[in-house]
This record gives sequence, C-alpha cells and structure tokens, in this order.
Amino acid sequence: MKKQQQLYKGSLNAIIMRLLEQNGKMYGYEITQKVKEITAGEMNLTEGALYPALHKLESEGFLDVEMERVDGRVRKYYKLTASGIKETNHLIEELDNFIKNMQSIVNLKLT
Repeated sequence: MKKQQQLYKGSLNAIIMRLLEQNGKMYGYEITQKVKEITAGEMNLTEGALYPALHKLESEGFLDVEMERVDGRVRKYYKLTASGIKETNHLIEELDNFIKNMQSIVNLKLT
C-alpha cells in the first residue's frame, strides 16, 4: 500500500485541481473525503500531503482562497483561478498521456 501512495503523490496536484474544477470550491477535509469516496477507500490523502500542495498551488496563482463562517468556525475554501483552470487541463492531458503509455507498457505482448 505504501508504494501505491507514492504513485498517487506524483498526481496530487492533478487530483486536487480536477476535484475543484468539478465542484467549484471545496475545503481541505471535503477534498480528502471526496478522494476517499471516489476511490472506495483505496486512497487516503493526509493533511500532511494535502495542505502543503494547496498552499503551493495558491502561491503559484492557481487557487484562490475564500474564508467563510460555518457553524461559528471559519472555513477556508479553495477554488481555481483562470490560470488554475488552464493548468488543470494541462495536467489532466499529461496524466492521461502517462496512463496511456503505462497501459501500453503493462499490456505489452512480446512476439
């Protein structure tokens, strides 16, 4: 399972950005739970991996942050900027090409 987590780590930005693209805005815990739900518990994003990635994406100008008061607590929501939307498309295209190449290698039939 540890090795599988390492494979996911290289795709963390694409995962975060795709979820934000599809859901508009999300807060950190919501992102972790959505990933867990989508992968039927196979992938668990830790706060230690998620928040540094979110902060880096924000500092690169790909995310905007909105603070909202919910049940007396301030919640930080993340959403894509215009450049974040472009970067998401670029990352997903790269990831899709990577997956296709990996499938070609894994399914290679020697003649």
